[in-house]
Amino acid sequence: MRLVSFIRPDGTPSYGTAVADTVLDAGAVLSPKYPDLKAVLAGGAMSALEGAGAALPLADVTLLPPVPNPEKILCIGLNYLPHILESGRPHPEYPSIFTRYPSSVVGHGVPIERPRASREFDYEGELALVIGKDGRHIAEADAWDHVAGYSCFNEGSVRDYQNHTTQFWPGKSFERSGSMGPWLVTPDETGDIREKTLTTRVNGTVEQHAPISDLAIGIPEIIAYASTVLTLRAGDIIVTGTPGGVGRYRTPQLFLEPGMTVEVEIGGIGVLRNAVVDEAPLP
Repeated sequence: MRLVSFIRPDGTPSYGTAVADTVLDAGAVLSPKYPDLKAVLAGGAMSALEGAGAALPLADVTLLPPVPNPEKILCIGLNYLPHILESGRPHPEYPSIFTRYPSSVVGHGVPIERPRASREFDYEGELALVIGKDGRHIAEADAWDHVAGYSCFNEGSVRDYQNHTTQFWPGKSFERSGSMGPWLVTPDETGDIREKTLTTRVNGTVEQHAPISDLAIGIPEIIAYASTVLTLRAGDIIVTGTPGGVGRYRTPQLFLEPGMTVEVEIGGIGVLRNAVVDEAPLP
């Protein structure tokens, strides 16, 4: 299944599944027991989504991030060898984890914003996964059982703020600077995600292209490590890292400007597409 969260044409939020060029409005059927997709995951009720709800044209809804309200978004830095090399950092022994917040992420087809504070707005195509059931001290062998599905992620990064200190948080947390979508695809539909390829295009030109198998620290290891520190909750998002080819380290540098379009494509998932606009001016 392809799971979506969206805004109906009347402006109210809902969720359901994407089927061809429609979305099935399961939220209209399953609420109030399951008010959102996170509640569906937490309740172990994903099977209830299949075929549930009236069809709405996909073109008539506004897609949100598949899980708009996660308890946490954990991001892994420097997790593809080419990006490690281009940034001049050592091969990681443990995952480098930092956080984003839901307000920093928009859905497919919604513009991402270059902040007023910087002109070093960069793209990072990444694979995101969503946790499907709670777990603490999850063994690597059991990690796949905790994955509800996968999505594309553009971790828009404000490079000068990212490098003000050794802490990445400022450059990764500007509101509406990143995106996720277009949907959450369940593992039975994607197949082995490690066999897929990630491609990032800026204005149609390929800037990043790498197999998911190039991850320096794999998905089971990330889940096991993170769940040692805290309980992973259903709906939590883990963003697994970006390949080489980001704008800061290419020659010449390439930073995002209004009017540009960024696409992140992952085999078995689809294409996440966002235009770039400037943050609104101060009143």
